[in-house]
Order: sequence, then structure tokens, then C-alpha cells
Amino acid sequence: MELRVLVHAPRGRDAAVVKGVIEPQHKVHVCDTAQQLLQQMNEGAAAAIVTEEALSEELLVGQLAQWLQVQPSWSDFPFIVLATRHPGPRSAHAVKSLHSLGNVILLERPLNAETLASAADAAVRARARQYATRQHLEEIGRTRTEVQSLNSQLEARILERTRELASANDRLMKEIAERERAQAALTQVQKMEAIGRLTGGIAHDFNNLLHVINMNLELVSMYAKEEKVKPVVDRAKSAARRGAKLTGQLLSFARNQSLLPRLTHVNDLLVGMKDLLEISAGPGVAVELELCATPTAVVIDASQLEMAVLNLAVNSRDAMPNGGTLRICTGSRTHVEGDDSELPAGEYVILSVSDTGDGIAPQLLSKVFDPFFTTKPVGSGTGLGLSQVYGFARQSGGLAFVRSEIGKGTTVEMHFPRAPADAAEQRETLAAPVHRKAAHAHSILVVEDDADVRRVIVECLGLIGYTVTEASNGTAGLAAMASARPDLLVVDYAMPDMTGAEVISKAREIWTDLPVILATGYADMAAVERLAGKPAILRKPFDITTLGDAVAGALEGQADRVAAGA
Repeated sequence: MELRVLVHAPRGRDAAVVKGVIEPQHKVHVCDTAQQLLQQMNEGAAAAIVTEEALSEELLVGQLAQWLQVQPSWSDFPFIVLATRHPGPRSAHAVKSLHSLGNVILLERPLNAETLASAADAAVRARARQYATRQHLEEIGRTRTEVQSLNSQLEARILERTRELASANDRLMKEIAERERAQAALTQVQKMEAIGRLTGGIAHDFNNLLHVINMNLELVSMYAKEEKVKPVVDRAKSAARRGAKLTGQLLSFARNQSLLPRLTHVNDLLVGMKDLLEISAGPGVAVELELCATPTAVVIDASQLEMAVLNLAVNSRDAMPNGGTLRICTGSRTHVEGDDSELPAGEYVILSVSDTGDGIAPQLLSKVFDPFFTTKPVGSGTGLGLSQVYGFARQSGGLAFVRSEIGKGTTVEMHFPRAPADAAEQRETLAAPVHRKAAHAHSILVVEDDADVRRVIVECLGLIGYTVTEASNGTAGLAAMASARPDLLVVDYAMPDMTGAEVISKAREIWTDLPVILATGYADMAAVERLAGKPAILRKPFDITTLGDAVAGALEGQADRVAAGA
């Protein structure tokens, strides 16, 4: 239908003649009226052949012009107008009518059949190209729709993939941050462990030197009769005691301090030492206790905990030269697997000491637990207070944390494993001072690897009146016991061939009821109890009186046990 030719020639036989010329090549539809022409054009056609006189109807021209104005962009409908020969130029109205048709082929009559047929062929071909353009545009439109659909799908996939990548990137960044945090924590732990091993070794050797100095000073005071010697010895012994305190702090940081853990109620301990805390903090600092209602029982060395709290209180006082508030709080927390804490899962009692001082710079927070590190002026501190706190907490199965903000103050927290509900009170295993009786003929074996320490212990026991033999290591000591039983064994803990606990364990395989004193500056108490039970502990450095009381107490305790057995 779209390739047919419409003919509108309302006068005479013109329509029939035109149809006869064109019809062999093209389908022709004759429109008798202008309305029929417009209707058929709407239904589709290749071209329209109209006579010029038919265009004299203004209504037709106007309707054709309207139709042409709204035709699609691909359409340029062709008209073949059969014009009448005029002796002169056409009127302006006639010219306007022709121009309003747009795509016009003007043929003047009379014309031969070939001209008309050729014009019709040209118009149909032109219209066919327009239809091809329309089809191409429709295909483009369909393709565009498909492309848009594909684009939409692609955009959706890109958006989803972008979200997935963003999520994966977030997870990766979190993993990287967590790995960096873990690496930093591991590095810090390794650094503290390395410093601890170095510190512990130095402190152990230094402790032995102080022990020798202290006991030789006592021997000097015993041998020297001049009164002027006594104040000199007292000053030297005072300096030795200060040195012993420093080595104790170093050993605590290194987690090599000889802790004597027992069931301790933290709240009761803090209440009992509040007066001491107020004296240590000074008149310008208000001491506040905020104690939780939940149980605060832990198994720790109470004296070391008191020292840790006092160290923190002194640090807080120094951080508040113009006064402030020292707040000591207790609480509890449950650590679970996978949280950010370095502590094992379990129930913990928390003791925190806070001040309202100047605070610590962020870049220094990772160093505050290092031995000898201090933010105080030169000569104002040893830098061992916080290291003692850290080492004590670690050795007690817990951990110490610090947080601070410039201008707002500092808080140090100690976390200790909560004691089980059925934990019983434990007696301290330090040898208690007793009234010494005569030494009689008791024999004592001293096993100590440090020659100077061993010599001074042997000499002091000899002065008291005991018969003393000595061995430089555990192997030699066991050999001596195998040949002759001593009445008492005094043994050091840290020796190169075997520990004092191992010596005690093997000695009791030979003599099951042999009384023992473990003399040491530090010891792994868990290992001691595992191998040797709970022997009497004599902490280095000690003086002659403490040594004599410990030996007398151990011998009298053995005598009481023998008598009870008899």
C-alpha cells in the first residue's frame, strides 16, 4: 500500500488517462475528492499526482500543508503536479500553493506518456528511499533501546561490582589495620620481653652484689669495735637498701620477682592503705576511692600490689604540681576470645589509678612502661615505677594499660584474673622471725653458684655457730647430700646446671623430710611449687639476723614435726 500512486484529477478523463499511463509499472489509486486524497495519504502512499486546477481549492491546499507539516522527519512526500500552460507568469497565489507542497515535480501539459511515467518512477524511488530510511531509523531506535537496556544492566552490574569492591576494600583495610595493630602489639611484646630478659639478668647479678655488700657490712659492724665505724656502716647499709628496692623494681618489670601470691581482696587492701596514699599524694591532692560492689578477690602478692599502687600515686602527685584529684577505682570485666585485649579470655578485676594532671604526649605512651624511661626532669625519678607496675601485672597473669590526654590527665589500669569462688586464703611462705636458740651442732649445706654470695652466707652461719658445708651448683650439692645428710639445705634458685626447685625435688628423693630454705632474689614460684611444694622463702638481699631467724625457724619446725611423729 505504501508504494501505490494516488491520482487526484477531478475534471474530465484526466484521472483515467494518468492511471492508464502509470498502472503497468505501479499500483494506482484514483481519489475523486480532496478528502479521499487526504485519507489515502494517511493510509500510506509513494506519491500523489494532482492537477493544478485541483489546487485552486484553498481548503485542499491548506489541509495538504497541515499534513506535510506533521509528517515524520524521515518523510518528504513527493507530489507530481500536472500544470496548465499559461501565456504569462503564474499568479502569486498559484506559486504559493505549489511551494506549500514542498517536494514537487511540475509537468506542463500537454506531455507525452514517457515523461509522466518517468516522473512517477522517480517519485516512487525517492519515496522508497524514504521508507528505507524510516526502517533504518526504526532499527536504530530498536538498537538504541537494546543498547540502553544493556547499558542499564551494565551500569547496574558496575554499581554492584563497585559496591562489592568497596566492601572488599573496607574489609581489606580493616584487616590491614588489624594486622598492623597485631604487628605493633607483637613488636611491643617482643621489645618488652627482650628488655625484660636483659633487665632481669642485670638485676639478678646486681642483687647478688648488693647481698654480698649488705652482709659484709654487717660483718664489718660486728668485727669493728670503734663507735665511729657504726654511722659509716649504717649509711652504706641505707644505700644498699635503696639499691635493693631498685633491683626489686627491675626484677618486677622482668617478671622475675619472687612473688608470694595469696588470696587478696583488692577493695580491702585499698581501704587499708588510704591513709598511706593520702600521705604519699600530699596535701594538695584529693584522694578518692571508688570501689565496686562486686567481689575483687585475686591471687597476687599483696605487698607488690601495694608498691604498684604507691608508685602510681607518686607519679600522679608529680603530674599535679598545683594539686588535683587522685582517683582509684575498682571494677570487673569479662574478656572473650577475639576482642582487642591481649589478655586470655576470663573474668578480671580492674584497678585503675587516674589523675587530673598535664597528661602524656601520644608519641610517648608506647614508652612509659620501659625501664628507666621517665617524663620527669633529670634527677627527679628512676623511671622504674611504671615498669614495676607493668612487670608485676604481667607476672600475676594480668596486664597493665595506660591512656592519657594532654591537659586532662592520665589513667593506668591493672587487670588481674579474678580468683575462683572456692579459692582459700593462703599463708605467706616467708620464713617468720623466731627467737633463736643455740645453734648446737646442726649442719647446714649451702648450695649457691655465686662464690661471693656463697662465701658470705657460709661465714655468717659459721659466726652464728652452725657447721656449714658448701657446694657451687646443684650437682655438687646432691652429691654432698648423698654422702652425708645435712640438718638443713639452703639453696639458691637461679643456678646454671639446675634450679633450686629441681635441687629440692631431687634432694627429697634422698631425704624426704629434709627441711629447706630457698634463698633467692627472684624465682618462678609456679615452678617451685610444682617441683618442691612450698619451701620457706628467704628473699635476697637479707641480713644476718633474718638469715639466722630463718634457719632457726626451719630447724625448730623440723624438730616439732619429729616430736609430733614420735
